[in-house]
Amino acid sequence: MKICRFNGGRLGVVDAGLVYDVTRVLERLPPQRYPLPQKDLLIEALPQLREPMRQAMKGAQCHAVGTVVFDSPVANPGKIIGAPINYADHLAESKADAGIAHGRKITSIGDWGLFLKAGSALIGCGQDIVLRFPDRRNDHEVELGVVIGSVCRQVRRKDAMAHVAAYAVALDMTVRGTEFQSFRKSIDTYAVLGPWLVTADEIADPDQLDLWLRVNGQPRQQSNTRHLVYDVARLIEYASSFYTLQPGDVIMTGTPQGVGPVLPGDRIEAGVQDVGEFEIRVAPAYAGESAAA
Repeated sequence: MKICRFNGGRLGVVDAGLVYDVTRVLERLPPQRYPLPQKDLLIEALPQLREPMRQAMKGAQCHAVGTVVFDSPVANPGKIIGAPINYADHLAESKADAGIAHGRKITSIGDWGLFLKAGSALIGCGQDIVLRFPDRRNDHEVELGVVIGSVCRQVRRKDAMAHVAAYAVALDMTVRGTEFQSFRKSIDTYAVLGPWLVTADEIADPDQLDLWLRVNGQPRQQSNTRHLVYDVARLIEYASSFYTLQPGDVIMTGTPQGVGPVLPGDRIEAGVQDVGEFEIRVAPAYAGESAAA
């Protein structure tokens, strides 16, 4: 099943090029009380809500996919987890490109560990990426996004995939510099997720998926998740050895070679096989600047 959020918080099921508005199913979620849980209630309830969503499609208002504005398909991730240098070819390009390395010794994901992106960085592909720091390089990084569906901590690799709810296309934007990744990658709009979620049962093997990215129609990144250094199960095992993973937590699994700069006004197309693809605009001006300046 393909599940989306669109047009400012509507809930949809995507099928055959149409978005079926099943927002009324959200009434089944438990009322939220303070303190709010550190998880996404919709993702937690997906196993129970999938059949009601199917039923709600009957007679639902429909929209063509190209006519809606896609929000992030996960509204409230407790954590957005990044996996640095998790493709060997990106490790090699990071060593070779001083604009990426900035004097750091590039070793391995096992040495660097994971990092967290702020939830306030998250947008859907229907919004614009708004760049900052015109004097610095702002790079694109296409990734497979993994959405956790149930609580897990210190999970073993062999049990890890049972905790996956869904997958999405992820775009891990970054401003290059000497600061830690969590700081440079947590800028507003620098975490893109979309266009929808594909539930885990529809992806036979997340470690065998093509992924790609184009800027203004020009190919930049092309690879397959079989080249991940830490595959999806290992990433879940690794992350859960440090953090309790909650429903709605997102793991951005790492990016292959071909990362590069984008500029205001650029158009980015990103996709993952069997998951989806989207086009997102880079806003025509840097944050705080006028597009006409």
